[in-house]
Amino acid sequence: MPVLNLEGTTVRNLRTIGISVPGFHPHGRFLARISSRSALLSDFQILLDRSNDHSLGGFRRLVLEENCLARTSDSARAKLYKELKGRYLLDDSQPLFEAFLAEWKMGDSDQARALTIFILFALNDLTVASTSCEWLFFHLRRPSSELRIKDLEAFLRNCGTGDHPEVAKWTPTTLTRVAQHYLASIRDFGLATGGTRKFSVRPALYAAPIRLLLRALQLAGVPIRETVRHQSFKLLGIAPEEVIDALSELNRQSALRFRIQADIIELSL
Repeated sequence: MPVLNLEGTTVRNLRTIGISVPGFHPHGRFLARISSRSALLSDFQILLDRSNDHSLGGFRRLVLEENCLARTSDSARAKLYKELKGRYLLDDSQPLFEAFLAEWKMGDSDQARALTIFILFALNDLTVASTSCEWLFFHLRRPSSELRIKDLEAFLRNCGTGDHPEVAKWTPTTLTRVAQHYLASIRDFGLATGGTRKFSVRPALYAAPIRLLLRALQLAGVPIRETVRHQSFKLLGIAPEEVIDALSELNRQSALRFRIQADIIELSL
């Protein structure tokens, strides 16, 4: 029978298997969270680098009291803190953020860490997750494919006529800003290049973002047989039928332990 062993998973995490991860719920609600600003990646990276206390209070203190992000007013600091918390949770008592911290610390390059942050960003925002899996993925499969804002706007409008009627209630300005900030964000994460015209960049295979996806799937209670063919790997340009090969490659690199034989699947982080 399948075996799943996530080494280093805390007792708290084990007790919270089955938590809700927004990015894993395709029929959930699309939010226009990024209509105001993009991913705020640089600010989040500064917070992570300067924080020794990864609790909600620790991050709040850094932003609001110590002003480590150098904002000029109390209101600007408060707004930034709210936006960062909405995007990245900022609370190590939450299992998904705790799992993120574990993998972010293990990232062995700037790009691996950026992609690990992207996974957290996407898993915490269904708009980002669905757009990445259902629209960006097909561009990642064709390196240097142009990412046209009009195409992305059309994708979002189409979502509004289907499973996400809330999008139909967005104003044209909101929809355009979501599209613009999404494209700016994926460029910051290394999934695109360019300025006014942006082009897709298929990421290399890194262990940390893959491991974070695996931890998130476990926390959400996804069975291991579904895990090794899960749609969420599209976030990294990996098709469901390629997940086993990707895990096998990471096993060869000793980044995790993975074996599949007949009806037995062994996966250990």
